[in-house]
Amino acid sequence: MTPPPNGPTILGIDVLWVATLLSGVAAMAVLFALYTATTVRDPMVKRVKALQERREQLKAGITASTSKRRAKLVQRNETTDRIRALLTSLQVLQDSQIKVAQQKLLQAGIRSKEWAVAVIFGRLALPIALGGPMLYMVYGTDMFSDWSPLKAYGLVAGTFILAYKTPDLYLKNKIDKRSKAIRKGLPDALDLLVICAEAGLTVDAAFGRVARELGRAYPELGEEFQLTSIELGFLTERRQAFENLANRVNLDAVKGVTTTMIQTEKYGTPLASALRVLSAEFRNERMMRAEEKAARLPAIMTVPLILFILPVLFVVILGPAACSINDALLSK
Repeated sequence: MTPPPNGPTILGIDVLWVATLLSGVAAMAVLFALYTATTVRDPMVKRVKALQERREQLKAGITASTSKRRAKLVQRNETTDRIRALLTSLQVLQDSQIKVAQQKLLQAGIRSKEWAVAVIFGRLALPIALGGPMLYMVYGTDMFSDWSPLKAYGLVAGTFILAYKTPDLYLKNKIDKRSKAIRKGLPDALDLLVICAEAGLTVDAAFGRVARELGRAYPELGEEFQLTSIELGFLTERRQAFENLANRVNLDAVKGVTTTMIQTEKYGTPLASALRVLSAEFRNERMMRAEEKAARLPAIMTVPLILFILPVLFVVILGPAACSINDALLSK
């Protein structure tokens, strides 16, 4: 038998032991916060490196800059070729699926198109890797013997469906986060584009300058603008650079900006006035989204108010009165 605790207890648990454990967790949290605050890295270092590689690709027409990069690409291509050969032999690989997966990868910020085959392979392999063991545990063992047949079938079917949708859900999550980050900085970027256009800079130089100015505040937007600036300088058709920007970002606002850019390149309309109108529209849209969130706040706060705030308030207000009434009754 374990000896009884020497200190005060609550429900049989030593209060001093729990306080010591919580103090240790708090100390570890403080150390982790200090570590993350003192080791802040520049978010643009990795992105600038990737953009420089893209510049070299457009300049030289090849996909390698050093021997090490060449070997890495050859190894990655061999792996994806094996996956492609396997999927082709199973007759589950279609060109339309590859194009859709490549576009989703670009919208998620993953530049390598070779991962499209891995996404399709994940849809095939994950149901086997996750659904197979679940099927065995439900129907091959007694682990879920007390479950009803419908409930057991729902667990197996849900596992298979979730495993099949996992790659798409992962990409969708990354696309949504990236789109929100780009949407947040787009009005400021358009204002800077207006200033650059009125100052006499060319379109590719304006995109590059905006990317440098907003790279630290909005790394995703700075990366896209810098890549567009590089493509404007190297691609034979400038329209293709704007279309690539619209395909890489899953936002209607960016598609509107690229359409405006294409029209100004084609018809020679004033760029600064068109961008100024778009910037005002995007700022109004951002203000409307903020007002919508503020209007939903009372409804969202109703459940926490009922579950957590009102009971505490009742205890604080009625607790002393209940104690007084109890003491008065006991004294009689």
